Order: sequence, then structure tokens, then C-alpha cells
Amino acid sequence: MKARTKLWFTEEGKTVMGAGRAELLRIIEEEHSLRKACKKLGISYKHAWMMLKKMNEALGEPAIVTVRGGKNQGTFLTDLGRKMLAEYDTGKQFINKTIEDETAWENLSFKLSARNQLPGKVLEVEKNELVCKITIEVEPSTITSVVTKEAVEKLDIKPGDRIYAVIKSTEVMVAKPTNEKSR
Repeated sequence: MKARTKLWFTEEGKTVMGAGRAELLRIIEEEHSLRKACKKLGISYKHAWMMLKKMNEALGEPAIVTVRGGKNQGTFLTDLGRKMLAEYDTGKQFINKTIEDETAWENLSFKLSARNQLPGKVLEVEKNELVCKITIEVEPSTITSVVTKEAVEKLDIKPGDRIYAVIKSTEVMVAKPTNEKSR
């Protein structure tokens, strides 16, 4: 059996990018053509265009630009599109490294259920544009959680904070106690 996860970015409850949109952007970047990207992915041009339209609406600015006519025509990622794709790839790498670490849970010495709340202390917060990697000391071991930058900022999570790692079957979330001062 192998663990698998999904990563997607949202903005105000709207999905901005997941695996499908990331792959579409990646192939547009390679091919400089939306039509060629659609052919490679085996999707319709209309479907791809709707995916990009929804992404642009959620972002409030375009992730791609189309240049018509001339020698340099084609479809290209904007700076925002390249930045989002890089952040997506970084987030996937964080998640994959965490999942592949077969020793991560060995030192916890107890069985986990879907409702576990493990008290811990934040050791490190590694911020990127859209996601953050939080290293949490949960005696006698450490765990890593990848969460949105928005969540880290909203909870004001920083090294030294006392937090809870809330373990669900598909993800690790963090919660900060509101009635308790940081120790």
C-alpha cells in the first residue's frame, strides 16, 4: 500500500490550481501553444480554456497570455503563472518528502486515529509564496505539516508557539489554542 495526497490552491473558497491545471500550465510553458497542450493532455480546447478562465477569475489576473501573429506568436505563462507553477511544484515536493519518510511516525509509539490532536511546539516555519512547511516537535519526535501561507498568517504561527497537530486520515492540520498563552 502507498500513501497518496492531493494538493490544490484556493483563493476565497475558489479553486485556483490543482494537479490538472498545474499540468496544463507546465505543458503550455513547454509547447507555447494551448492547442498542443490540449492534444498532449487529451482534453478539449474548450475544457482547457474554461480551466484557465476559472483560474484567472480566482486570481484576478491572468496566468497565461496569448500573442497572435508574427514570428513570436503563441501562448505563454505570465510571471504569475510561472510563480504559481513553481509554488505548486515546491508544495508537491514538500508533501512527497514527508510521505516518503517511513521513519517519521516510528517514534510516536502509539496508534493514530482520525481524531488525534497532538500537542507540540513549532520548531520552524518555512514560508513560500502560497504554502508553508511547519516543523513541529511532538515528544519524542518531530512531524512536518504543509499548510497554506494564508492559514499560517491567520493563525500567526511562528517558531516557539504551542500548537496542536490534528491528524486526519488524509492530512495533518494545525490548530493554535486561543485560551492558552504560548509557553
